[in-house]
Amino acid sequence: MNRALIVIDVQESFRVRPEWADTLDPDVAEPVNRLVALARAAGDLVVWVLHTEPGSGTPFDPTSGHVRLFEELGEPLPGEPVLHKTSHNAFTTTNLQQLLTARGVGALRVCGIRAEQCVETTARVASDLGYDVTFVSDATSTDPLGRFSAADILERTEAVLRDRFARIATVAELEAEARQAVAASAG
Repeated sequence: MNRALIVIDVQESFRVRPEWADTLDPDVAEPVNRLVALARAAGDLVVWVLHTEPGSGTPFDPTSGHVRLFEELGEPLPGEPVLHKTSHNAFTTTNLQQLLTARGVGALRVCGIRAEQCVETTARVASDLGYDVTFVSDATSTDPLGRFSAADILERTEAVLRDRFARIATVAELEAEARQAVAASAG
């Protein structure tokens, strides 16, 4: 089964907002980069998704200049789609499902910013569409919300997705699985 990594909203729009100071992981690009390297080494499709709110005058308005990947993620490689969405999930307002279907993708790894919104919603929709979903928790960040800390929100997101909509994994766990698969194929 072919697999894809969906990197959701790891974009400058978030870093220019005052809430960024309280984000769970301001260095989320580091685990995302490790996950991207793992996907590329495995020959998985990497899909980059950016949230846009045209005409809003916010950092998510394409005219703001902030709707772009974090600089430390580098540029997508040729053949890695960059999709622009206007809904919370990465499917509804993009051609993501058609892209995945055309490439025979049946398994997804998802990560990004706003664990409880765009990443969780994408995981749920993907599960409903029949994809085998892995939510990569340490390559996902969010902000506190009211009385809930960012860590509380991530923990809640993992709890509601676990074993219903997605497998929960860390980058280190996926790296270890990849090493074991290479060792098993070599032996």
